[in-house]
Amino acid sequence: MLTAIGVVAFVVALLTSVMIHEAGHFFTARRYGMKATQFFVGFGPTLWSTRRGETEYGVKAIPAGGFVKIVGMTPLEDVEPGDEDRAFYKQPAGRRTVVLVAGSFMHFVIAAVLVLGASFGIGQVVESTPALAKTTDCVASIVDDSGDQTCDAAGAIPGPAKAAGIKPGDVVLAIDGRAVKDGEDFIRTVRANAGEPLALTVLRDGKRVALTVLPVPVDRPSLDDPQKTETVGAIGVSVQRRLVTERQGFVQSLQDSGTTMGLIVKSIKTTLTEKLGTITELYSPNRDIEGFVGPIGAGRISGEVLASQETTGVKALTFIGIIAGLNFFVGVFNLLPLLPLDGGHIAVVWFETARDRIRRMRGYVGELQRVDLTKLMPLTYAVVLAFIGLTIWIAGADIVNPIKLPQ
Repeated sequence: MLTAIGVVAFVVALLTSVMIHEAGHFFTARRYGMKATQFFVGFGPTLWSTRRGETEYGVKAIPAGGFVKIVGMTPLEDVEPGDEDRAFYKQPAGRRTVVLVAGSFMHFVIAAVLVLGASFGIGQVVESTPALAKTTDCVASIVDDSGDQTCDAAGAIPGPAKAAGIKPGDVVLAIDGRAVKDGEDFIRTVRANAGEPLALTVLRDGKRVALTVLPVPVDRPSLDDPQKTETVGAIGVSVQRRLVTERQGFVQSLQDSGTTMGLIVKSIKTTLTEKLGTITELYSPNRDIEGFVGPIGAGRISGEVLASQETTGVKALTFIGIIAGLNFFVGVFNLLPLLPLDGGHIAVVWFETARDRIRRMRGYVGELQRVDLTKLMPLTYAVVLAFIGLTIWIAGADIVNPIKLPQ
């Protein structure tokens, strides 16, 4: 049930982002006097529409995007008599650029608002006191190449944790009266006290329970240098790290927001550069969990996030992070200088402007000569087909070989 809710929440967030993207185009176009005749969410047959002034607003059957119809987006379109001066292609290059950039700009705004809102409203994810996932019957005195840590292993020692009454699910609050910060703090404390009894305070079913456990000396790889072996204490438990959210002050929240945005930018840069080669591995068992993922995969991950055992705050921050990262990625991707993306149209506008200036410097005094878009149509169709093929490729992998969140 929670998984389905997560998927629905992702779809709603995605469609909301699309609406805001199109609103960026719509309001800047209206601001400059251009005529926008349609503002729709979705594609295909119209489910509902209403007209306000000169614009028709509505919803279409296929929730896979949205669009704003601005009169005269290209010189190839027919323009009704009387609307010539309000046609998009008739406007100065600066205004056309603003209208085209506005969609991507809104994605950046969405990402920044989500990150800032989450940081100030929820906080940051921090590790809390650890839970003990399970106890073992025995502890191996030395871990050899076979990895055998059962009671049948040579030199196996009865597990101190089970003998002390520790139970799976116990949350360790303190050791010898000192509060335990996180999982690593617990592990290092136990390892440092071989042969020394430890007084544990654990939380079990909402009640504090006092226990005493005696770590036994065993040989294990060093935490600081895995190539070295050292004698440490062990009690025979597996530690489950617990994540919670923690509110920060104004300055720290602002810094955390900047750090989060920096991580998003770095992740997108890595995806568009270092991760391109992983596209061929989407259907393999070695699929990169930090590689490409489509709307289907992102929706599935969002569902898994909300269905996880994490706290509500951690779930909310993770989900918001997914939506913020997706918006930032779409904003960057949409500015690539390829038709039919907005970045492709911007490239055409700038090329026209640069070419016109050069010609006028050489004495040309006629009207601005437009780029012949019919000559670019084959390239545009090729880009569209490539995008469709890539989308289908990733969507197929998200269905048959989905990325799963680490447990």
